[in-house]
Amino acid sequence: MGKEKKMQAGTAAELPVQDMIDKAIKMLGRAYTPYSHWKVGAALLDADGKIWGGCNIENAAFTPTNCAERTAFFKAVSHGVRRFTAIVVVGGHEGELQDYCAPCGVCRQVMMEFCDPKKFMVILAKNREEYRIQTLEELLPQGFGPADLGQQDELEEPEA
Repeated sequence: MGKEKKMQAGTAAELPVQDMIDKAIKMLGRAYTPYSHWKVGAALLDADGKIWGGCNIENAAFTPTNCAERTAFFKAVSHGVRRFTAIVVVGGHEGELQDYCAPCGVCRQVMMEFCDPKKFMVILAKNREEYRIQTLEELLPQGFGPADLGQQDELEEPEA
């Protein structure tokens, strides 16, 4: 089967999709999943073109577990980055990629905090050749974010 893509003209075509998929797959090896054995890797592209990696990190108490997508976002935000273009998500049992691995609801909500849902691209990949590209708005219709509170200007990057 060939590439399964859903693209928007002028945006997705310019993404470094292959590099992002490679980074997300690499991040699977860093996942800490002694309980579920479900490894997830993420690669987050910021507006300046830097790719931030993330992996899921489990905890015996389960609630403190952090998803790969949030790990990537929090890593970038902790370095002062506030503008993002796209994210790749891959995952599977023991890191074996067999199907698409979509972000959970909490991760989608974190994306809403930092991304324009009409423009931010979410790429779900099975491998380098098979992937889907959707907007955050397609994954989280009628999402609630900073704009609903009149706070969109808060996304400005902080001074170093």
